[in-house]
Amino acid sequence: MKTSNALVLILVLLYIDASTEWPTHTVCKEDNLEIHYKSCDPQQDFAFSIDRCSDITTHTFNIRAAMVLRHSIKELYVKVDLIINGKTVLTYSETLCEPGHSKLIFCGKKKGEHLYYEGPVTLGIKEIPQGDYTISAKLTNEDHITVACADFTVKNYLDY
Repeated sequence: MKTSNALVLILVLLYIDASTEWPTHTVCKEDNLEIHYKSCDPQQDFAFSIDRCSDITTHTFNIRAAMVLRHSIKELYVKVDLIINGKTVLTYSETLCEPGHSKLIFCGKKKGEHLYYEGPVTLGIKEIPQGDYTISAKLTNEDHITVACADFTVKNYLDY
C-alpha cells in the first residue's frame, strides 16, 4: 500500500513538473494596442504592470514590478532582443549594477529578499512600432545566472 501511494505521488509530481508553464499576463490592452508577457525563467514568475498602454508613448510612465530574488545581485546585466517573425532584428545590452556604479535602487539585494519597484520609467521612445512582435528581456547576475526573464508580446495596430 505504501509503495503504491509513493508511486502515485511521484507520478503526480513528475506530471506537474513536466506540464508546468507560466501563464501569459496582460500588461495592458487598450484600443489597438496590447502588451502581454510570460516569464521565460522555468523556476520563477514575477509581477509587472503599467497604468495605461497609452502612457508608454509619453516621455515617462509609471510601472510596478515585484518578485522574490532567487539569486543575489552584486552585478546585474540586461539583454533585450526585438524579434519579428521569429528572427532577432535588434539587440540591446547594458550593465545595470556593478561595484561602485549602480543605476537601480535594488542593486546589492540578496537572495530571498523581495524586489519591489513602483515609480517612473523613461524609455526614450516617441511611438511604439506598428505590428506584432516579441521583446525578449533577460536579467543576469555576475555569475551569469538568470535573475529574471520574460518575453513580451506587443500587438500595435495604431496608426500614428
